[in-house]
Amino acid sequence: MSGRSRSLLMVALLAVCVPLVLNFSSQGEAAQTPFRFQLRLGEAAAAEISDLGLDVPVVGRAFVIVTRNTRREPRQQVGVTGVPFWGKDVRDLRPSAVVNLDADDAGIVGYPLESLRDLPAGEYSVQAFLSVYTRFERADGHTVEMHLNSGAGQSLWRAPGNVYSEPQRLMLDPDQGGTFTLDLSEVIHPIEPLLDGEVLQQGNPRDTEWVKFVKIRSELLSEFWGRDMYIGANVLLPKGFDEEPNVKYPVIYMQGHFPGRRAPFGFTQDAASGRAADLSQYWLGDDSPRVLGVTFREANPFYDTSYDINSANMGPSGDAIVQELIPHIEQQFRGIGESWARVLAGGSTGGWEALALQVYYPDDFGGTWAWCPDPVDFHYYQIVNIYEDDNAYFTEYEWHRVERPNARRPDGNIRNTMRQENLYELAKGPNSRSGGQWAVWEALFSPVGPDGYPQPMWNMETGVIDHEVAEYWRERYDINHYLQQNWETLGPKLRGKIHVATGDMDSYYLNEAVYLLQDFLDSTTNPPAEATFEYGWRRPHCFIGHSPTGSGEDLSYSEFVGITAEQMWNNAPPGADRRWWSSR
Repeated sequence: MSGRSRSLLMVALLAVCVPLVLNFSSQGEAAQTPFRFQLRLGEAAAAEISDLGLDVPVVGRAFVIVTRNTRREPRQQVGVTGVPFWGKDVRDLRPSAVVNLDADDAGIVGYPLESLRDLPAGEYSVQAFLSVYTRFERADGHTVEMHLNSGAGQSLWRAPGNVYSEPQRLMLDPDQGGTFTLDLSEVIHPIEPLLDGEVLQQGNPRDTEWVKFVKIRSELLSEFWGRDMYIGANVLLPKGFDEEPNVKYPVIYMQGHFPGRRAPFGFTQDAASGRAADLSQYWLGDDSPRVLGVTFREANPFYDTSYDINSANMGPSGDAIVQELIPHIEQQFRGIGESWARVLAGGSTGGWEALALQVYYPDDFGGTWAWCPDPVDFHYYQIVNIYEDDNAYFTEYEWHRVERPNARRPDGNIRNTMRQENLYELAKGPNSRSGGQWAVWEALFSPVGPDGYPQPMWNMETGVIDHEVAEYWRERYDINHYLQQNWETLGPKLRGKIHVATGDMDSYYLNEAVYLLQDFLDSTTNPPAEATFEYGWRRPHCFIGHSPTGSGEDLSYSEFVGITAEQMWNNAPPGADRRWWSSR
């Protein structure tokens, strides 16, 4: 049956079922013709969701996505500058049950078009999508419903256990109305099928010759979230690991977004060119230092990484890494297990994590390389001053207000704005459940709100800033402020350990906060920080430093490994076992 025929049939049926018809008119206007999508959860799909260990009936968020481009599925085209989509929270969705996304439903949030009625008439490829939530009865007494990480970080549109419909080509005209049924029939499967006893969390990558994958149940996080929670790591072994069973190794902990099955530094024996190939050749060289390379798999219900610091909303993530995961790794893979033999590094999110883990756990690590870090001073929370600005989305003047940028190109052209990215995340999921960058920062930095979800830094619809929340952030997670307030005790532990690099045209304006951090650390005298800062001229996100050869090239991973190994070698105490770099 055509869309037009279905529309006429629905109108006829609604005319008979008078008690079920709502008058959509307001202030005397004539009611508009209903325009809606009906999303139906298939029985087989529901069974697959349950088999993956997720909850049925489903609590979650349902979406409809439309595009004119048929080269890819609609769900693969969603983004801040992507195609239109609309989302709505759903509860107790059972097999064969239907959820309506109605143009006149106030509970629907759309982006970039606010209402379904804003969609221009035309032919579209249309797809339904369902993000499946899990119920958490947390130790703080709050119950929240969120997406349990299922081995794809927190990428909503490709997360195992979520469900989608096959795309349909439909003629849509909101003015003409119509009801269009989309069957949620296709469940996203994990890349590695679950073996007996395995769970989706953090994925289940399979070991290779050089890369080993670890996953443990975290006692600390399980207690906080009220259910079993897992964290893991990808471990790159040094050459000679099996042949020299009595040698213990220093560790480079590379932090950042969810790595999946990727090896630290992008190591692969098959790489033909680029930074990963350079590192791989160096790593297997006869004269190279023998160290362990480790990345963490520690996605959580908010995001594809926990940021490795304790917080009110995400629990004791820092303690879980330092007290549970790192000791497990170093025991299993013969790590030296002392602070001088552990260094941290990472870019962007990983840059903030690498700096924060060193600052908040100063006795546990021997140095950090923080590249293009997320905001390290909230006077520049990207480009917003949360302490003095009243609105995150606009710079306001007496007669004008100018929309704030969110991302730029190195030539200064704006890619998108603060308002756009926040409204995009709001449509993906309210209550910091978008799986996006602004959501996780709120989850990490904010107090718990009365409803159990993070207290917003600003109103996501208007951008109006809550300065009481800003003060909470300042005292706990503004790294520059924290260092200034605690330098008397932190300084002796951090001297010479902090190394920061960023482009001076960072795509997200992150260099501005770094300048403020450098201003403070350069001024310290009791003791001096002896921190280093590098800036890449006209470099975007994510510059990691200059090559020490003076060639004008960026720092390579092989050069970085050599620099950090040299520092650990020099910091080793007298009598330390140095067999890990036998060529020296």
